[in-house]
Amino acid sequence: MNKTPTASGQPRGPAEHEVRSQIVAAATAHFRLYGYEKTTVSDLAKAIGFSKAYIYKFFESKQAIGELICANCLREIEADVRAAVDGAGRPPEKLRRMFKAVVESSLRLFFEDRKLYDIAASAATGRWEAVRAFEERIQALLQDILRQGRDSEEFERKTPLDEAAAAIYLVMRPYLNPLLLQHSFDYTEDAPAQLSSLVLRSLSP
Repeated sequence: MNKTPTASGQPRGPAEHEVRSQIVAAATAHFRLYGYEKTTVSDLAKAIGFSKAYIYKFFESKQAIGELICANCLREIEADVRAAVDGAGRPPEKLRRMFKAVVESSLRLFFEDRKLYDIAASAATGRWEAVRAFEERIQALLQDILRQGRDSEEFERKTPLDEAAAAIYLVMRPYLNPLLLQHSFDYTEDAPAQLSSLVLRSLSP
């Protein structure tokens, strides 16, 4: 059973220590080959030639390692989304591109590398800190686009900003959450255009 991460679940030791990078690289390779659930800390220790006790000097658990790998995957999705948004001019187009990038990037990371999908699924199930932080950043980006649209008088102003962003995030969530994405796979080709058009109509002043 996955426990909810706390501050004590963060990586231990020096942040840039070479051994931490070795552990993360070995863990990523093992997770890709065998899946997150089937890999143990003992497996990782054998792969890099260290004892379990030494690994625990840097990470308090397998989940703490998984958190870091999951966070790296989510940063890739976020980078793709931000690049798409930054490449658009007007707020409505930013929102359209955001929907498209969310679906395309999530599909690439969660389904082209099926073993790493195990980590994403565990993270979503356990509500890991990496997932919660990612959701907050995506909602903050949504709020920023909405604020720009209101400033340019392209979006309505009656709905509280945080409420509007939260509602739009719920529309996007099936394509950001790996547990939901697997059930939405048949709709990914048309979903970005259809959903963004629906949201934009609701935002009309």
